Amino acid sequence: MRFSDKLRAAGLAVILTWGWKRAAIAIIAGAASSLAMAPFNAWPVLFLTFSVAVWLIDGAAAGRWHGVPAAALSGFWFGLGYFVPGLYWIGYAFFVDADTFAWLTPFAVLGLPAYLALFTAFGFALARLIWPRDISRVLALAIGLTVSEWLRGHVLSGFPWNAFGYALSEPLALAQTFSLIGLWGMTFLAVAIFASPAVLIDGSSRGRKPWRAPAAALAVLAAMLVFGAVRLSREPTRLLADVKLRIMQPNLQQDVRFNYSAKAAVMQKYLTLSDRASGPHATGVSDANILIWPESAFPFFLTREADAMAQIADLLPKGTVLITGSVRAPELPPGIRVTRAYNSIYLIDHDGSVLSVYDKLHLVPFGEYLPFQDLMEKLGFVQLTKVQGGFIPGTIRRTIDVPNAPRALPLICYEAIFPGNVVSRDDRPGWIINVTNDGWFGISTGPYQHLQQARMRSIEEGLPLVRAANTGISAVIDPVGRIVAQLGLGIEGVLDATLPQAAAPTIYARIGNIPAAVIVIVALAIVLRRRFVRRKA
Repeated sequence: MRFSDKLRAAGLAVILTWGWKRAAIAIIAGAASSLAMAPFNAWPVLFLTFSVAVWLIDGAAAGRWHGVPAAALSGFWFGLGYFVPGLYWIGYAFFVDADTFAWLTPFAVLGLPAYLALFTAFGFALARLIWPRDISRVLALAIGLTVSEWLRGHVLSGFPWNAFGYALSEPLALAQTFSLIGLWGMTFLAVAIFASPAVLIDGSSRGRKPWRAPAAALAVLAAMLVFGAVRLSREPTRLLADVKLRIMQPNLQQDVRFNYSAKAAVMQKYLTLSDRASGPHATGVSDANILIWPESAFPFFLTREADAMAQIADLLPKGTVLITGSVRAPELPPGIRVTRAYNSIYLIDHDGSVLSVYDKLHLVPFGEYLPFQDLMEKLGFVQLTKVQGGFIPGTIRRTIDVPNAPRALPLICYEAIFPGNVVSRDDRPGWIINVTNDGWFGISTGPYQHLQQARMRSIEEGLPLVRAANTGISAVIDPVGRIVAQLGLGIEGVLDATLPQAAAPTIYARIGNIPAAVIVIVALAIVLRRRFVRRKA
């Protein structure tokens, strides 16, 4: 049997399958799709799994209401299969304080994916609603899933983790198209490209040339690779020789970081490690202009501990500053007990003075706050960080002045996964500093995915990104996404590097999601014409 015959037989089998077998096929296809994300980056698997998605929607035509509910159900199972293996690592966080939170693990490992799968269900349903009968139906799927992924990134504070566009993050040449159309444009291209083989089951006849869809997809992939190779060749890594960085990665266990009794041990580890020589000719922190510590670095309010601030001042030589994460107490009248706090970044000078503060804007649901906080606390629920009332969100995203270095944009933890909300066009920084703590998630795929997504912000904006992570992965990334220096996951150490120079603002940095919106609108016009105009003809 020829390959085309085998493919047609496989496609028809999926189309005609119903009931639990159909659900199983969707779940397996979704689960296999998660292999396209870091650290595996096995994106060729999507040529198969997104083709299965097309066939599932083809088969939904037998249902009521033009198959929209059946398509939505298939999309839900596909999404559930995709998000469970892609986000299993969230369950690790519930074992940091197992006595309190371990019982919630099934709700996190299955409940969050089930919620996110509702967006995939919506994407399949929207695609079915505009579904044509020819090869342009791959565009219908791309439209549906791009819209649903965009909604997933915005609804209820948003969670665009592992959006389908990240499948095109590797190789680096392929990822350069992020600088043109951003994550949502790349999501459209990823779905359209990888779903294209599905139409080969249509067979060739007069007026029907299904091979054109995969041929066009391969041509787009080739064009992306050429564009990326040219961009990389024209944008070598340029370093700011006078800006020396030292990133300290302590690799502390998560339970230690919230234990006040460990204050002295934590400080001693940070101070000793920060001044450790990293090579035969290195003399410690005196080699750096900027020392960087990770998110929420201390189990106490840093600026309220005079001895800790004095130790930092003793550590820093003149001309060196510290950028560090820390919880920050709000300004309250004397005698008022502090119950809530900010998750913040401090910029501290060599004399122990605080030069600047940034408070995290985009807090993590269930980690840093609870939806309907007061009600859920009355019911006995607490978020993972156990801050009564939840963390207080910041009010503005802004750059900070760093002595002897370009202005920096601070981002805390998963703030780096939100495209388009990173850089203000009116206050463009020279680099992005991302402090994070992925220690909640152990040695899992989560930190690799986090790094992958932060790296795409560099490419989108044309800015270098410096990342300090408690347990890793810490890295220095140039404005086209090259990793200049890196400390691996689960490693204690220091990373010395020179700050890369920013590139010129990219098309995405200048006009944001307009190109992606144009792509979706043009595709929608093509699909609607194919579905309705040709049917009437």
